[in-house]
Amino acid sequence: MTDALELDALWDEFHRAVNMTSQELAAWLRVSDASEETEPLPEHAGSPTGEHVLAILQKRRTDLTDDDLDVMYEVVDTVTAETDPEGEPLAGPGAEETQRRHRLMALGHDPLKPPL
Repeated sequence: MTDALELDALWDEFHRAVNMTSQELAAWLRVSDASEETEPLPEHAGSPTGEHVLAILQKRRTDLTDDDLDVMYEVVDTVTAETDPEGEPLAGPGAEETQRRHRLMALGHDPLKPPL
């Protein structure tokens, strides 16, 4: 486990990177996994990382596990690497931007949402 200061910093960074609510993320994971033939059970929708992010959003800081911390670091690193350094929302998305947005949304970050 990490020390208290590092955990506080990670918690804050994670919640800045994940700008979707747990309800928004759960709905996105269900929609992104649904197809014409099948729709997964709500608790099994989305990628394993997306499911883990959703579980983290529903936890208190004191209940985090080492696996949770690993996923939090991964999400912060990925979102930081793939977002506009100015924090500006994307303009009109093309096919590549749409794929990028969907990839980030699976981690709980909607690049079209204005920063808080």
